[in-house]
Amino acid sequence: MNFVSLPGNQLSEGFCLVKSVEKKMTAKGSNYLDFILADNDGEVNAKLWDVKDIPAMNFEKFDFVKVRGTFVTFNDAQQFRIDRIRKVTPEDGVKIDDYVPCACLSGEVMLEEIEKIIDDFSDYELKLLTRAILDQYRDRIVFWPAAKALHHAVRGGLLMHTLSILRLAKAVCSIYTYVNYDLLCAGAILHDITKIDEIEAAETGIPGEYTAKGNLLGHLVMGAMKIDEEGKKLGISEDTLVLLEHMLISHHGVPEFGAAKMPMFTEAILLSMLDDLDAKMFESSAAINEVEPGAFTPKQWHFDNRMLYNHGRSEDGAVELI
Repeated sequence: MNFVSLPGNQLSEGFCLVKSVEKKMTAKGSNYLDFILADNDGEVNAKLWDVKDIPAMNFEKFDFVKVRGTFVTFNDAQQFRIDRIRKVTPEDGVKIDDYVPCACLSGEVMLEEIEKIIDDFSDYELKLLTRAILDQYRDRIVFWPAAKALHHAVRGGLLMHTLSILRLAKAVCSIYTYVNYDLLCAGAILHDITKIDEIEAAETGIPGEYTAKGNLLGHLVMGAMKIDEEGKKLGISEDTLVLLEHMLISHHGVPEFGAAKMPMFTEAILLSMLDDLDAKMFESSAAINEVEPGAFTPKQWHFDNRMLYNHGRSEDGAVELI
C-alpha cells in the first residue's frame, strides 16, 4: 500500500478504496468494521475496532477514503489497524486515478477513438446498432473494468481491451483484405459490453462481485440478447443480427471457456483469436513485470502452469495499448 509514514511515530496514512467492508462483533460484544482496502499498489486487510456510534459505521464498498493507522502482523499476515478513517472530499485535492490501477489512457479518450471508428463504418446497419448499444453504456464504460480478476481488471480496462482489439483488427484487415472490417469491429466493440451488467463496479473502477444476471447468464449470452433486443427495435435485418450474435456467443473459442458455439466464419474466428491474444498479452506482461530481469514468475495457471521469464529487454514493462 502506498501509505506515508508520519514523522515521530509508527502511524501511516494515505488514500485508498474500500474494496469490501463488513460490520462484525467481537466475542466480548464490541462492534468493529472489517475492511479490505486497495490502491494501485495492492490491498490489505484492515480493522476499525471499538465502533460505538452508527455514523462511524457508514462506509460502503467502493468508497474513496483517507485512513490513518498502524501496520501490524497478525497470523503471519500484514494487517492495518485503523485509528481514523473518513471519505475523501474535494478539499483533499486528490484524483482517484492516482490511487487505483488504471488503463493507460483516460476512458474519455478511448471512447472518442472508438466512436470515430463507428462513424467510419460503411455498413449502415452495423453503424446504427453499434452506436445505439454503446450509447446505452457510455456513462459507465469510461471507467468499467473488463474483469473481476486477471486481464484488464483495472479502471477503464473494458475500453482498453476493446480498443486494443480494434487496433489489432485494423492491422489484420490490411493484410487479409477479404475480411469484413465493419463486421469485425462491430463484434469487437460489442463482444464484452455487457460485462457492465455482469460485474459490479463503481466510478472507482474497482471490480466487485458478479451480479445475479452475471452468474446466471454471463456476458456472452447477455450480449447476444442485447443485440437481438435492440436490433429488432431498430429494424436491423435478421442476417446482420445473427452474425453479430454468433460472434458474441462464440468469442471465447471453445465450450471449456464458456463459448456456446465455436466460431464458424472468418470474422468470428478472428474476434476470438484477437480477444485471446490481447488478454494473454496483458496477463503475461503484468506477471513478468512483477519479477526482476533474469527471474521467472511463479507458475501461471492461465498459461498451462508455465513460469514466464523476464529477459529484461523490454523497453517498458508496463501494460499499455498496442
